[in-house]
Amino acid sequence: MERHNYGVIGLGVMGRNLLYNIADNGFSVAGFDLDVEKVKELHAGATPGTTVLGTASLEDFVSALETPRKIILMVPAGKPVDAVLGSITPLLSKGDIVIDAGNSYFKDTDRRIAELASKDLHFMGMGVSGGEQGARRGPSIMPGGDLQAFNHLQPMLEAISAKVDGEACTAYMGKGSAGNYVKMVHNGIEYAIMQLISEAYDLLRKGANLNNDQLYQVFKTWNEGEMNSFLIEITRDIFQQKDDLTDGYLVDQILDKAGAKGTGKWTSEQAMEIGVSIPTIDIAVTSRILSAYKDERVQASQLYSKNEISTPENTELFIKEVGDALYLATLISYAQGLALLVKASEEYKFEIPLKDVVKIWRGGCIIRSVLLEKFYQAYSKDKNLSNILLDKAISEIVKDKISSLRKTAAFAASNGISGLGIQTTLGYFDAYTTESLPVNLIQAQRDYFGAHTYQRIDREGVFHTSWKTSNN
Repeated sequence: MERHNYGVIGLGVMGRNLLYNIADNGFSVAGFDLDVEKVKELHAGATPGTTVLGTASLEDFVSALETPRKIILMVPAGKPVDAVLGSITPLLSKGDIVIDAGNSYFKDTDRRIAELASKDLHFMGMGVSGGEQGARRGPSIMPGGDLQAFNHLQPMLEAISAKVDGEACTAYMGKGSAGNYVKMVHNGIEYAIMQLISEAYDLLRKGANLNNDQLYQVFKTWNEGEMNSFLIEITRDIFQQKDDLTDGYLVDQILDKAGAKGTGKWTSEQAMEIGVSIPTIDIAVTSRILSAYKDERVQASQLYSKNEISTPENTELFIKEVGDALYLATLISYAQGLALLVKASEEYKFEIPLKDVVKIWRGGCIIRSVLLEKFYQAYSKDKNLSNILLDKAISEIVKDKISSLRKTAAFAASNGISGLGIQTTLGYFDAYTTESLPVNLIQAQRDYFGAHTYQRIDREGVFHTSWKTSNN
């Protein structure tokens, strides 16, 4: 029997497309799925001349692979991954490599690394971003963990990943479950940017009364300039999509309840656990939860009537200010996510290379943006940068656009337009760039009611005061 270079378990849309991508780049690939129909359909979609094998049993699948076997799991995170590992590990041999390419929680990956290592097997967590088209034509790939195993995979990963200026959008992300962690934070940033774009859309349609054709033109212009990115690009296209069930546009018929799969929540939980402030990502997660209260929101909107929205005096200037606010808020969202990676790398000893993270996010992934090139330059100068906002070149961009962020946040607030993401981002920036915050009062309160102690600004040490109670 011919031995294949790689194996893929899970032939859903993502798994099948990744398998085809690997095959298109000159590697032979075997695929397995419990759904026999998916196995049968595998050959039909393969590029002529490529070597693809569909298998209906795990035994046949494992037997079809060269050693050390290199098996990529493309199954839903959680119990399905453990179920597959339980079935396949008895069939594997010492030195074989299993790669989980789903959105698994990083602590699950750490557990699986240890479990498979006890059986002399290599296990890696690998983030893949780009959706079904990215999987097929070139995603951003974030592998981490076993360096010896990565060395076996590197030529293939570089071949199938997206390319920017000839550079592959993949790199080793660090030790242990670093690959899954980087992908988790990627998704958290994705949540934030999507929230910010939706708020910009709301301000433009309610504040400037732009229709979908005009919104298309605005986002088209934005995407042709410094805001060029995948999410701005697809938002542009959404405004052109006509509805096949009515005479209007599809976006106007979509219910305002946003779904979520958990990675955004994990990002927020992680930031809380290790002590990193990422409020724009947090509020994006909260906003999706709030959107689910549709019936209550309808009742509340009837109970609390709002004043008529004021029209900007200069529509063209308003559009520019909203665009600049969106650009800056997006930049700060990246800054928050990257700051989380810095702290997590220290906390979990991942040794995440931030320069490589932003390099591979420049292409293939959902949060790809020309802005990331500026981050790449910043980390090339200082690989130990704790927050991208501390880079001098980035600070000049911020100074140029902060006025627009303030004006946009103020317009939303004064007109009763929800701007949770924009306003939270501004609050984060103002707090982060303030030398003296009012939390000295909080520490005084904590010491007053709970003897939690405090530090002083004029001398070293930890202090407690017996606070005087007012007689009034």
